[in-house]
Amino acid sequence: MAYEVEEITLSQKIFYYLIQYRELKEEEERELYKAYTEQENVMNLVKRQGEAADSNIERYGNAIYLIPKEDNDYLGYSKALLKSTLCKSTATDKDYYLSQFVILTLLVEFYDGQSSTSKARDFMKVGELLNCISDRLKEGAKKHLEEEEEEGEKSGLAFENMLEAYEALRSEERSHAKTTKEGFIYNILNFLQKQGLIDYIEADEMIITTKKLDHFMDWNLLNKNNYDRVLRVLGVKEDEQD
Repeated sequence: MAYEVEEITLSQKIFYYLIQYRELKEEEERELYKAYTEQENVMNLVKRQGEAADSNIERYGNAIYLIPKEDNDYLGYSKALLKSTLCKSTATDKDYYLSQFVILTLLVEFYDGQSSTSKARDFMKVGELLNCISDRLKEGAKKHLEEEEEEGEKSGLAFENMLEAYEALRSEERSHAKTTKEGFIYNILNFLQKQGLIDYIEADEMIITTKKLDHFMDWNLLNKNNYDRVLRVLGVKEDEQD
């Protein structure tokens, strides 16, 4: 298919904007947004540039997002970079997996995936999140120990290792140090806020999700299969879903 020079130029402007800001909102860049949504050739060109950059381009609501694929370490985050960003300087793999477990727990607490909108609550206190993490880690470790006794092997996440990493963190109210439970959570929340996924009101210790995350969860992540998979990873029992 032959494309007009103007279409190519518009697609390049849109993709460059997405590289810079990762999202293009209708109210902020109306002309570029209209070009993407109303001109099929422009949209196709932008999506092809996204594929070439190992990323997906998706529109949710009134915004267009650039979403790096899982192994895209250039536009996304490598495991090593995430570990250094979220965890203490002496972090091991169990600290890294604990940080990912915290994020999964936060998502499941905010989104239930059961109705027309996946969002289940408007805000969450940091203290409640800390309690949820501790409870789920203990439940998961207990369940895996029972499985080992019954079947002679464990499956899924190494809850015992994550629980060990979590309990090794000391507790210090309102700390920002990554060697404390509160600081560990603070740095994860601060990271998610920089990505535009949550608003963290530190003075009130309150977590609120953004429209960006709400859209992403509604349209991409929380279909029934993905939701059930996340629950299994977290060790949530079937009767807890009712």
